[in-house]
Amino acid sequence: MKITGIELRRVAMPLVAPFRTSFGTQTQRDVLLLRVVTPDAEGWAECVAMSDPLYSPEYVDAAADVLRRFLIPALPPHTDAHTTNQALHPFKGHRMAKAALETAILDAQLRTGGQSLATYLGATTDRVPAGVSIGIMTTIPELLDTVTGYLHEGYRRVKLKIAPGWDIAPTRAVREHFGPDLLLQVDANAAYTLADAPHLAKLDPLDLLLIEQPLAHDDLVQHAQLAKKITTPICLDESIESAQHAAAAITLGACSIINIKPGRVGGYLEARRIHDLAQAHGLAVWCGGMLETGIGRAANLALAALPGFTLPGDTSASRRFYATDLTPPFELQDGHLAVPAEPGIGVDPIPAILDELTTSTEWITL
Repeated sequence: MKITGIELRRVAMPLVAPFRTSFGTQTQRDVLLLRVVTPDAEGWAECVAMSDPLYSPEYVDAAADVLRRFLIPALPPHTDAHTTNQALHPFKGHRMAKAALETAILDAQLRTGGQSLATYLGATTDRVPAGVSIGIMTTIPELLDTVTGYLHEGYRRVKLKIAPGWDIAPTRAVREHFGPDLLLQVDANAAYTLADAPHLAKLDPLDLLLIEQPLAHDDLVQHAQLAKKITTPICLDESIESAQHAAAAITLGACSIINIKPGRVGGYLEARRIHDLAQAHGLAVWCGGMLETGIGRAANLALAALPGFTLPGDTSASRRFYATDLTPPFELQDGHLAVPAEPGIGVDPIPAILDELTTSTEWITL
C-alpha cells in the first residue's frame, strides 16, 4: 500500500466534567489525530497520550515530535500494518505514538480491502457490555449520586478510582448502597506500595471484581507478593506494555486479570497477542479506556469483541466524557455498545465538528 502523506491534527476536546485520578485531574483532552492518505483510502487513528507525562512517560507533544522526526520517516515506500510494526520496532518506547501510526495505516488498509477491524482481529460478537469509570469525588453522597445516574443509564459495571484517603470508605459505601449484585472494581493507578497491603486487604470483604494497578508500574515482583497478601484479584494496567511483559507477569503470579489498552501496548496487533497469551493461560482480559473520542472508541470496541474479553471494559458511551464527539455518538443500548461493522474502524469524523475543534494541522509527505 502506497502512502501519499500523513496529517497530524491536534483537537481540543473539553470534558463534560473534571475527571480526577490518583495522578491528577483532567478537564479537557489535547487529542492528536493521524490521517493516513493513500490513492485508494484514508485511515484514521487517535493517539491516547495525555498532555502531561503522568499516566506514562509519553505526552502528546512528544508523540507528535517522535512521529514527524523518526517514526513516519522510517516507513517503507509501500507498507501495511505488519511491515509498519516491523519498521517501528527498532525505536525504543513511544508505544502510544507507534500505536496511532500503525492503527491509521491498518484502517486505510482495511478500508481498501472492505474488511472491518473487528473481523480482522477475530471478533466473535457484534456488541460489548459497557462499563463506566468514575473519578475521585469530593464526598461520598456525591459519589453515590453519580453511580446511581450511570446505573440508570444502563452501565453493566462500575469502576471507582481510588487513592490514599479515598479508598475503603467510598468503596464500602457503594457496595452497601447498591448491594452484592453490582459488578464493582477499583483502580489505584499505582498509588500504593507493598507496605499498604494490610490496608488494601480491607477491600477483600467487599467482593470486588478486581483491584487495578495498585503498585508501581515497574514492579511486577511486589505485585506478586501483594497477590499473596490479599484475596481481591489483581489486574495490571500500566505494568503491561507488551506481550513479553504480560508473559512475565503471568509467570510471576503478579496478576490474574489484564487490562489491555491498545495505545499503551503499541497497537492492536500487540493487543491481540496479549489477548491470545492471556486466553491460553486462563486469564481474563478487558479493554481499558483513555478518554477516547469516537475514533479511538470505535477501534477499542472491535478489540473488546474478541472472545477473551470476558469482563466489561471502559468502553463507555460518547456522552460519558464529551457533549459533542468527533464522530456520530456511541450510545448505550441495553447496557451495550454496538461494534462497528463498516470497513476499517467503521467511523469517520464529522467534518464540521472536526474543523471547529481543530487547533493545528501538519501535513507530512512521504
